[in-house]
This record gives sequence, C-alpha cells and structure tokens, in this order.
Amino acid sequence: MNRPLRIFLTGVGGQGSLTATTLLARTVMDQGLEVVSGEIHGMAQRGGVVESTVLLGGFHSPTIGHGEADIILGFEALESLRALPYLAPNSFVFSSSEFISPPGVSMGRDKSPDLATIKDIVGKSAQGSCFLPINALARQAGAVQSANSVLLGALGASGLLPFGPGAMRAAVEKYLPPQSIKANLRALELGEAAVAGQNC
Repeated sequence: MNRPLRIFLTGVGGQGSLTATTLLARTVMDQGLEVVSGEIHGMAQRGGVVESTVLLGGFHSPTIGHGEADIILGFEALESLRALPYLAPNSFVFSSSEFISPPGVSMGRDKSPDLATIKDIVGKSAQGSCFLPINALARQAGAVQSANSVLLGALGASGLLPFGPGAMRAAVEKYLPPQSIKANLRALELGEAAVAGQNC
C-alpha cells in the first residue's frame, strides 16, 4: 500500500518495542522512503508503559494524535486496548494476545478485561485486527527477546506497508547483533506465517 501511514507502537518496558520502532524506521529508510519516528513517552524500567511512533510518507513531526493512527502495534494486550483512542477510521491493529499484568492487577486492586473482551472492543474499532501469542512464538523461534520481531513479521506480511517482508528480513540481518539474527529471522517468519494462514 503506497500511501502515508501513521504507526503507533505501544508496550511495556523490557519488551523491545523501542528496538522494533528503530528497526521499522530503518527498514523504511532503506527503501528510500521518507520517515520520522519518535518516543511519545515511556519509562525505561521494566514494566513501565512505552509508546512510540513511526510515520511514513512526508510527515514533519513524529506526533500521532487521537484518531490519527492507521496501524497500532501492541506488544501487550492491555496496552493495545489502551491505545485505541489513537485509531483512525479504517485502521488496523496487530497485537500480542498475551498479558503482562500491571501492578494494580497483580496485587488484586484492579481487574483486567479478558482477551475475548479486548478482541471484541478492538474488532468494533478497527477495520482489521491480528492477535498473536508473540512470546510463545518467540520462544519457538529460539529467544523470547524476539517477540517484537513476531509482530513486525505479521505487519510486514499484511500488505499494509509499501514494501514486502523481505525488506524487514534484510533490516534484521543488517542492524541487529549477529548473535540475535537467527532467532529474529525465525520470529519474523512465524509472524508472517500467522498472517498468511490467517491464524490471527
């Protein structure tokens, strides 16, 4: 799809969402396309909410306001739900189907909606959605740290980007540390296969 795109990424600290942001932005640049990217807010410590953006196609600011995101990449199910106000009409959500419980839920003070409820709400807000067990697939790929690549693989195979999955694979080989390339390439493949087989 060759049009301007606003991509909003959200997760919690320790999931590699900022690494995914950088990798996606570098992939876009390597295709000769205009891109801006930034971190909206976030906490570096493990468990803190992290939000970032990648905008393709001539944008001058990395900011995405409510109702403007064409795509949400959610690395944790509850954070995907929280990001829904950013969705534009005719938009898409790619999300983990797994939870990292916030402190209030872990301590029993708060309750979290279950996955079926989240999928229902997302389904009413987005044109399309894909929920994947990214941590389980990352372990299958050989490294739980490659969960972010599972989601990038799903996005790359969706047809929503102005380039195919091969561009993402090339970026992994070019930019990630040598010891992590094999697992991340496998994670991309698992994400791509899920979309191809509609196992979302």
